[in-house]
Amino acid sequence: MTDIKLTLVVACALVDADKRVLIAQRPEGKTLAGLWEFPGGKLEPGERPEQSLIRELAEELGITVAEPCLAPLTFASYAYETFHLLMPLYVCRRWEGLVTAREGQSLAWVRANKLRDYPMPPADIPLIPHLIDLLM
Repeated sequence: MTDIKLTLVVACALVDADKRVLIAQRPEGKTLAGLWEFPGGKLEPGERPEQSLIRELAEELGITVAEPCLAPLTFASYAYETFHLLMPLYVCRRWEGLVTAREGQSLAWVRANKLRDYPMPPADIPLIPHLIDLLM
């Protein structure tokens, strides 16, 4: 058995008043460019998942999220070729500010039952049924 690096990434399903979920398209030049994903990112050393998500949402989307507004929903565990991804998915329905693409990414508000219409990284796909169950 070879040692494979475990990478912890945190993601958020932002849900608007119409029960649509925000997804972001990975920009050119990044790994998996062109695929759609839930906003979030890697944890910095010493960060808790919630702290990381609050930081990432501010950096990527320009919004402020309070920790009590983050509700854990499920997680993905996926073996990529060079690392294993563990990704908790939180749901957030309340935030301050206007969602803005701050890193050159495209954004889309999508009904949960339409998320499969957008090509996503393999780790994100198993999260979709949980969002459908929650929102449809």
